[in-house]
Amino acid sequence: MILKQLHPAFDWQEAARLALASRIMDEMEENELTPKGLVTYQFSARGHELGQLLLSQLLTRPYDAASVYYRSRPFMLGTGLTLTEAFASDMARAGSLSGGRDVGVVFSLPRRQRALVLPMAADVGSQYASAAGYAQGLLYHKNELETPEVEDSIAVVFGGDGSVATSGFWAALTMATTLNLPLLFVIEDNDYAISVKGPFQTPQANIADNLVSFQNLTIWQGSGTDPEETTVLVETAVSHTRSWQGPGLLRLRVPRLSGHSSVDNQAYKSEQEVAAEWQRDPIPALHDYLVPAAMTEEAWQKMVETAKVDVARARDEALAQPFAEPETVTRYVYSTSERPPEVGGLAAAGIELPGGTDVPNPPDPRRINMVEAIRRTLEVELALNPRLLVFGEDVGLKGGVHAATLGLQTQFGENRVFDTALNELGIVGRAVGMAYAGLMAVPEIQFRKYADPATEEINNAGTVRWRTNGRFAAPLVIRIPGGYRKIGDPWHSVTSEITFAHQPGLLFAAPSNAEDTVGLLRSALRGNDPVIFFEHRAMLDASWARRPYPGDDYMLPFGRAKIITSGDDLTVVTWGAMVERCELAAQKVNGRVEIIDLRTLAPWDETAVLTSIQKTGKCLIVHEDIQFGGFGAEVAATVADKAFLDLDAPVERVAAPISPVPFSTRLMEGVVPTEERIRERMDWLLAF
Repeated sequence: MILKQLHPAFDWQEAARLALASRIMDEMEENELTPKGLVTYQFSARGHELGQLLLSQLLTRPYDAASVYYRSRPFMLGTGLTLTEAFASDMARAGSLSGGRDVGVVFSLPRRQRALVLPMAADVGSQYASAAGYAQGLLYHKNELETPEVEDSIAVVFGGDGSVATSGFWAALTMATTLNLPLLFVIEDNDYAISVKGPFQTPQANIADNLVSFQNLTIWQGSGTDPEETTVLVETAVSHTRSWQGPGLLRLRVPRLSGHSSVDNQAYKSEQEVAAEWQRDPIPALHDYLVPAAMTEEAWQKMVETAKVDVARARDEALAQPFAEPETVTRYVYSTSERPPEVGGLAAAGIELPGGTDVPNPPDPRRINMVEAIRRTLEVELALNPRLLVFGEDVGLKGGVHAATLGLQTQFGENRVFDTALNELGIVGRAVGMAYAGLMAVPEIQFRKYADPATEEINNAGTVRWRTNGRFAAPLVIRIPGGYRKIGDPWHSVTSEITFAHQPGLLFAAPSNAEDTVGLLRSALRGNDPVIFFEHRAMLDASWARRPYPGDDYMLPFGRAKIITSGDDLTVVTWGAMVERCELAAQKVNGRVEIIDLRTLAPWDETAVLTSIQKTGKCLIVHEDIQFGGFGAEVAATVADKAFLDLDAPVERVAAPISPVPFSTRLMEGVVPTEERIRERMDWLLAF
């Protein structure tokens, strides 16, 4: 029977078919596959199907994108995810979207006719900031790159009512409303965040009512289960957002007809509550909407039976798939030429920047400080790469609190060098979304301690390539000044590089001088991995760190250390501001000291260190961070593991005690390694 077109914007045959398939999948997983252990972590979308499926049909523009959450499988099915892929993902099979690396409902999907699905993370609320970043990327494509296909494309971000209490939601809301982004927030309100009821998340349990006074935000709310009402809400919200007149928020009321996950029995709900939820089930409502107006009862029942057969076949196909082999688990942690990403960064956009040379060629002998090295490198790369953007707090006309971006906004404009709201999570999340839009974002975090609120976004950027089985990547360069500078304090003088060096997928640079800063920063800006670029405050204008500018094509590979002084009596391994202090200390000892500046910690030059120790037989590691659990412990463990028979003395470390950095300069001498403490350890090892 030919289906009557109830609304010209929607394919109701598809909506009904996928709603039924989604419901049958959920029930099969809950009642059969999870009890058998074939699905180990199940999240149901029962009750959420209708609005998601209708929205999926409207996102057809070339640059449309969606950022989803763990209850978004109906939307994924409408966007192109196959039933077999869905089952394989929940079963952690090799044919799943992540190759078995991530939870089955942590979704991402390169464009398949409909929306690009940006990589989500399982952190509640983490989907919002990157969606806002992608939406800002759309504006950049239109205004700066003049990409014709981007016209009236939008970003849509889904979340539950519990997620509106998170920092990620508010960071994205601030970005969307202050910048008038083409971003639609879709909040599926099912009254519960696991067992916590709505009033504990939002006053009066209604985020839409609370945001009525927000400027530059259009709000719609209503049923997400009644086909007639949901259709109008969805089409109106998407149409408005496509007009690029500002962001919108659509709150859809839906029931959660299952527990939060397969381990949640909903004992916190009364029988009356459960019964009332089932009264709002969208599947019977969809049936009553279509039968008999657009199809017969017989046609509906045939659709149900077909869906059961399709789901069972997909289950069997997924069960027939193997699991990925253990030896493949480390693939895609970092970029590789063997498999460029389909989405994310310049490589996925088909853009290749020129290579360079690791041989410095100074245009003049004048020595510049690290601040000028950073600024000059950013200037060259901004001119070279129109997809590069620099942003953060105070980086615009002020030029950054350290003056590293001074004059760049005047030269390249407010769309390319701009200030942001005071929200580090939003700064980094925005950068991730921009990477998905094919841009190279260079966010600045003013001080290392201030990066702490953004660690969720930073770490997720590092793992996205691995989590998506190589399909997505988020190349970006996060510039973070930190460490002591003349005086210290617990807030502006933190290093704590181990926090990020320990995270898979992130590269970490810690240059000690202007020349290395240029070479490493340029490599980061032309690279394909997310980078933490640590700029030590003590070295930004230090005389010792000044070097001639090495040229516009000077690039240093990550993972290659530099021999500062050669010697065969003692190996000293260090980086950052401690390089200068080690060099000064070495000048006062009776012995030939070989000082190795690692320059990068992820990766680090293990070969250079072991080769030196084969020659000297002794090793001292010096770093500013706390000794307990610091990166020096990794170096020491590697030396003990791979060079034990070469050692003629214990491996020694000079680092900070378990203490924050104090404000008092006198107290700081008890924390930050001094030249005298370093010299004493050198003397001790040389005499051993």
